[in-house]
Amino acid sequence: MRDHYDEVTAAGAEVVAVGTGDARYAAAFVAEERVPFPVLVDDEGAAATAAAVHKVNFLTLLFDPRSMKGAVRAHRAGFRVKKSGRRVNQLGATFVLGPGSVVRYAHVDAHTADHAPLTDVLAALPA
Repeated sequence: MRDHYDEVTAAGAEVVAVGTGDARYAAAFVAEERVPFPVLVDDEGAAATAAAVHKVNFLTLLFDPRSMKGAVRAHRAGFRVKKSGRRVNQLGATFVLGPGSVVRYAHVDAHTADHAPLTDVLAALPA
């Protein structure tokens, strides 16, 4: 999303990331990755629970071939895990919300390498 942040804000929207980990790690991540949008910390999982975002068991986390392929792609692209939060098995999700309480788009990851297609996210933004 960092590389498309200008497109998102030009559409009148804002990006907010919610992740695991502690506040110090989040601040370091924002600085190192030059993240231009707010990053909130939810290491207790309240936001994930409220949004019905699932966890995977540790065997699936380690041995799911889809996750393994995703990890290899991410590593080749230069991404590295520096410090994880307490919920390393928490899956992710992407939502486009509002205005108001309208859910314009929702993608809940099915496995660790599953992510919302950026084209779908951008298409869900207000015109």
